[in-house]
Amino acid sequence: MNVMGDKATLFETGRFVQPSGEEPTRDEAAEAAEEARRRLQAEAGDVEAMSVLGAMLLRRGDLDGAEPQLRAATAAGDRAAANNLGVLLHQRGYPDEAAGWWRIAAVAGSAAAAHALGRHHRERGDEPAAEYWLRQSAEQGHPLGAYALADLLEHRGDPTAGQWMRAAAERGHREAAYRLARALDRRTAAGEEGAGGDGGAAVETAAGAAEAAEAEQWYRQAAARGHRRAALHLGAILERRGELKEAGRWYLTSAKDGEARAACALGFLLRDAGDTENAAIWWLRAAQDGDGNAANALGALHAERGETQTAERWYRAAMDAGDDNGAYNLGLLCAEQGRTAQAEQWYRRAAYAGHREAANALAILLLQVGDTSGAEPWFSKAAEAGSVDAAFNLGILYAGRGEDRVALRCYEQAAAAGHTEAALQVGIARLREGDEAAAELHLRCAAGGGSAEAAYRLAAVLDARRPTVSEHELGESSLNVKTECEEWYERAASQGHRRAQVRVGMLAAARGDVVEAARWYRAAAEAGSRNGAFNLGLLLAREGSEPEAAVWWERAADAGHGRAALRLALVYARRGELAEGQRWADRAVALGPAEVSERAGRLRDALREELSA
Repeated sequence: MNVMGDKATLFETGRFVQPSGEEPTRDEAAEAAEEARRRLQAEAGDVEAMSVLGAMLLRRGDLDGAEPQLRAATAAGDRAAANNLGVLLHQRGYPDEAAGWWRIAAVAGSAAAAHALGRHHRERGDEPAAEYWLRQSAEQGHPLGAYALADLLEHRGDPTAGQWMRAAAERGHREAAYRLARALDRRTAAGEEGAGGDGGAAVETAAGAAEAAEAEQWYRQAAARGHRRAALHLGAILERRGELKEAGRWYLTSAKDGEARAACALGFLLRDAGDTENAAIWWLRAAQDGDGNAANALGALHAERGETQTAERWYRAAMDAGDDNGAYNLGLLCAEQGRTAQAEQWYRRAAYAGHREAANALAILLLQVGDTSGAEPWFSKAAEAGSVDAAFNLGILYAGRGEDRVALRCYEQAAAAGHTEAALQVGIARLREGDEAAAELHLRCAAGGGSAEAAYRLAAVLDARRPTVSEHELGESSLNVKTECEEWYERAASQGHRRAQVRVGMLAAARGDVVEAARWYRAAAEAGSRNGAFNLGLLLAREGSEPEAAVWWERAADAGHGRAALRLALVYARRGELAEGQRWADRAVALGPAEVSERAGRLRDALREELSA
């Protein structure tokens, strides 16, 4: 049987046991003087002095010196001595004889002895006797007894275990405080998962918040008493709340006490603060203690520095620690180096172990080498495991085969999980089906997620709802106030979307803001937009800069813009350069559209007649 709780609490004397269960530090000289005083009193027949002296010697490990003192005090009826004699005999390897003395002390009212006797019976498998004595101890207010009783009842599934765990925590038992906090955490998590959308959910959420706050307080109490895992959890709570400085202090406390996960978490905090050197020190400590996450972090750090061999060594260490991310990261490292066969090997290892992102990466790798049939099941497996990217990729795979309905289901799965491009694809599909309301919903999600194409398409949907107004070729109208659709156009345009840039330019021109219009047209034109180049040419021409306008029209016409070719034909015709005008008119006829082809044809014929005259 292990020592039952903090060692000092087993020596039941008011002079040596603190309420917290922690042994006080004593000046060695003062302790020696106290021992000498007690020895003199014991030799004079003082029973209490014999008991205290025996406890002092037992605490120091002097079993031979302690035993006669404790036996003498026990014979005189001192229950604390009987309890401590039981402790001594248990340490000597006589558990049954120890239990006999604990029973005597427990019957005499010793809560510590009742606790020790209850633990003795539990280790012997006699749970009824264990419960009886542990309950005796707990009901007398003994924190170790309350904790041991709670542990026994919890193992049995007894709902009253919680009240005794709380009693032990309230009496200063740090492990009880930690386990109570963990139970509250689990209950909060279960409540969040089960919360619905009705009115009761708000009550449930409030109750969950109260339990989370209580859990934090118990973590704090346990951590303050030196519980390293409680310090780890407290640090995590504070980190999630953004209180990084205090979180770092608790991680540091836990890490110094040997908690590898805290050392790893502290490393990430330092890394995020820009201190990679100290982050590496803590990751190294955690990795050497078998933390796979820290080993992966070290691998990534060395990979970023180009130290691939060291990175590979740490990724392998992560694998050895049972972390499947190690194999996945090895696959990524090999893929970056062009070692496709090795990358596939590591991806497969991680994927077979259930790593969903490795399954997705393996499928992509197979797809790149043309193995579509091999890629599909891995995409499916990763998607079923919750990989949003895999669900989207599976949609692309099915769409490439022309299986649009199946592809749409995959896109919907990914979109529901927040995948921006998937939401865009669902929005496009709904537009195609004529379901504008559903399309708008998905386009808003995608646009909010940063998709420039979604922002443009959403703007176009909103734009189409605006009342029709008369416009000239630049799209000028009487609108002077920016609408929501214009804001979405501008968001897409600022992300480099060329059609959005053209449209923003047109809306600016409609407001009479020529400078702004020119800026957006030029941005689109320089990015390769033929409409941007054409409209920039129109704007420049109307501002009196026809030579520069012709430069942009030529760029647009070379990219296949029929109206730009027609404009160039007219420019050269007016200049008297009839052959060049005819050449651009021919080009405009070929490019269209029909109205442009018709006008360009008439101009070409007129120029031909002029040339032949």
